[in-house]
Amino acid sequence: MNERTQFRADVLAVYGAGRQETEELLRYNENVFDRGQISSMKFPLPDEPFIASWENYIQEIEREGTIRALEKYLIQLRFPVRAGMSKDPSYVAATTLGAEPPAAVATGLGLVAPDRCSVVLYPTPAGRIPIIITATREDFVLLVWALTRRNEPFPLPDSMGACMVAGYRNWHRIRAICASADSDVVFDPFTSPHLQARLRDKSSYQDRFIILRNGYYSGVSPADVGLQEDKWRQLSILIRREHECAHYFTRRVFGSMRNNLIDEIIADYCGIVAAQGFFRSEWMLRFLGLEHFPAYRAGGRLENYRGTPALSPAAFQVLQRLVKQAAENLEVADREIFSKNHRGEPLSAILSLSLFTLEELASARAVQSLQDAFLAGTTLRRPLPTPRVEVSRAHSRTDT
Repeated sequence: MNERTQFRADVLAVYGAGRQETEELLRYNENVFDRGQISSMKFPLPDEPFIASWENYIQEIEREGTIRALEKYLIQLRFPVRAGMSKDPSYVAATTLGAEPPAAVATGLGLVAPDRCSVVLYPTPAGRIPIIITATREDFVLLVWALTRRNEPFPLPDSMGACMVAGYRNWHRIRAICASADSDVVFDPFTSPHLQARLRDKSSYQDRFIILRNGYYSGVSPADVGLQEDKWRQLSILIRREHECAHYFTRRVFGSMRNNLIDEIIADYCGIVAAQGFFRSEWMLRFLGLEHFPAYRAGGRLENYRGTPALSPAAFQVLQRLVKQAAENLEVADREIFSKNHRGEPLSAILSLSLFTLEELASARAVQSLQDAFLAGTTLRRPLPTPRVEVSRAHSRTDT
């Protein structure tokens, strides 16, 4: 066991972990962020290739006045959600071969309020990212089922209000590649020797985008945070947006975006700072279900991040203690280090937090370590331009 791992194990012992829990949590909390290329990066990064297509999609949504304009480009939106849909021959042909689906099967997703959805290209330090915002939970669930579950129904926790769609195979972009190579899409282009070289680069046809719903963040009510309904709804969409954009940042910059607590701490930090101008540990703990620590509120987001295989009940208890202390340490670090420098732009904090594991953030030396990391990383910081959001709304109503 190397020195760092031994330190983490010692911290876990302080928080009550036995041998089995220590083994589980050392695996679960391993830092997998790859920082090898970061010294050569200049922020904000250039847009990824899919952004050019989404600029055109947004213009079309603007002309047609509904998000249903995306049905031409995101083929899953042409199909309803039902059990067994992913095995329907027409669905398989459309989603795996780009075949035009018959109208009898492609009856549409059945969105409740497609004219109240909005689509934006939002600027982040990692480049712009498309965001689809739904006005109803029903439409959020339908879009998640269609675009991540192959149009199959699947239980979604009530606390879930955002979803990152990654590696989406965009047949509209594939057809454009085929057309530029004077080839028809009448077979699987990935098996064609003529097209394989062009399709070797997945960025040429894969998209990444975010789906958000307009609702209370983490299922937390306005009364729980002491705010009026309209104000909390407005802040909730802002927190969700910045939270998901933080995930996009870690995926593009560090090569990792996991269903893991260190990812969630970084993302919630960014969301809360965007909403309040500073970090509030009590908000993060409430979002995760730990507002009455040591009691855990069933249904809190924390249970969504138990890992695969899931942490044992005993390890999950230790994880709660780590999260509680890490959140409090992060509030001190934000007050004494980050908030004095980021002025609402937490890039430096993300770069610093990405160095650590949850055990290290929960340790007695966490604040000093974060300060050392921040000072050592000042040469990596770049000023960001004032964000400008390109918005396409189906009509003039403002839902956030």
